[in-house]
Amino acid sequence: MSLQRLLRITHDHSLPDFSEEAWSRVLSNFEIATVNSLTEAADALSSAPFACVLITGEVCGGSAADALELVHSADPALPVVFWNPEMCATETVRLIRAGAYNCLGYRDSPERLADCLDNALEEGRTRKRALERSSSLEPWRNLLVGESRAMQAVVETIRLIGSRRCTVLISGETGTGKEMAARALHQSSPRANQPMVAINCSALPENLLEAELFGHVKGAFTGAFQGRVGRFEQAHKGTLFLDEIGDMPLELQAKLLRVLQDREFQRLGSSEGIKVDVRVIAATNVNLLERVGQGRFREDLYYRLNVVPLEMPPLRRRESDIALLAEHFVKKVCQLEGLPLKKVTPAAMDALRSCSWPGNVRQLENAVEMAVALSGDREILQASDFGLGHAVSIKVIPFQPVTIPAFAAGTMNFEEAVSRFERTMLENALQKTSGNKTAAAELLGLKRTTLIMKLRNFGDPVAPCPA
Repeated sequence: MSLQRLLRITHDHSLPDFSEEAWSRVLSNFEIATVNSLTEAADALSSAPFACVLITGEVCGGSAADALELVHSADPALPVVFWNPEMCATETVRLIRAGAYNCLGYRDSPERLADCLDNALEEGRTRKRALERSSSLEPWRNLLVGESRAMQAVVETIRLIGSRRCTVLISGETGTGKEMAARALHQSSPRANQPMVAINCSALPENLLEAELFGHVKGAFTGAFQGRVGRFEQAHKGTLFLDEIGDMPLELQAKLLRVLQDREFQRLGSSEGIKVDVRVIAATNVNLLERVGQGRFREDLYYRLNVVPLEMPPLRRRESDIALLAEHFVKKVCQLEGLPLKKVTPAAMDALRSCSWPGNVRQLENAVEMAVALSGDREILQASDFGLGHAVSIKVIPFQPVTIPAFAAGTMNFEEAVSRFERTMLENALQKTSGNKTAAAELLGLKRTTLIMKLRNFGDPVAPCPA
């Protein structure tokens, strides 16, 4: 693996430094080019690409701000780290506002500097990919913020199927961006200039949902004083996005299946068939196969929807995207509020990366909106602005493997053995979590509803979850 190129701007007569041995450890993962002045730095930046810039001590031929401006004029995505034991807090804030990645001083160890440079490298790679993406010929790509491996898989899938008519089932936890993926699919298709119509299948009762989907004629039901065009007709030649499809009532699922098969439907109160050309994209945050097994979702409809599955990854599998997402949301919120662009401190960004984000991207966006509001006139967003200073610590409960139940000779029965083993695991998990079913389900890698269903099968009463 080739070493990353780092430009070090230093001065022989600058402030006290780490020992040579310490510097060797800090810079061991880099191919170093050292210059002693801004003039030499300008020549180096114009002659070869670099992954990061480290400015140590005072700058010969200008100020620290001049050095930062010089680097960013050569490459706006190039991260710059300052190390200066005598840099004051005012100058640190000024440099970070101007775009420095971080400023370290006498309180920081060589190990801290080494970690900072590694993080700066990752930040630089993210910035470059973002710039390349914004200048690409795929405008839909701007809807999907992130360059992690998990997001690259999503992007590649959309790139492959965007131009097709095939039905897509998007799955993922709440807040992972399923609707954004649906919009990206629509915009990457030949239907991009036609409407994309969305409806949340869990937001309306069955009778209203049917009327919303298929429309109705005048007098079709009480209160239908005039005819109305449904969502399928509105999406003709375009895309229909069915969000929370797992909550659609069974009777309506049968009607949807027929529409998907025939591309024809009838308005409520009418016997006239209406043909439509619609691409259907559905989304769910539940396991539809599980619901099929429970008799709550039609198996034939599941396979009709799941022509191409697309899973949106949770934010905990996209840690490298958190900085890019945070900056994206800061910019978005500041523009909406008419505020000068604010900047997240490196310490706050580290805190954001360390969070588990059970609410995923939506939770991060809400945290950014809160931070912008709480920061007032400050241009720098600190960890406390995001509500991270009082984060609740998560207690990790060790889980010991369960012992397989012993059986007397001649009484071994496979089904009975599996049943006893499963019950023992459930009881063990509930004991470890003091009866908290949500925590027990997480410990076992199950959904809470699955855990409750299994307990019911064993005849256990289901008590309200304490958390």
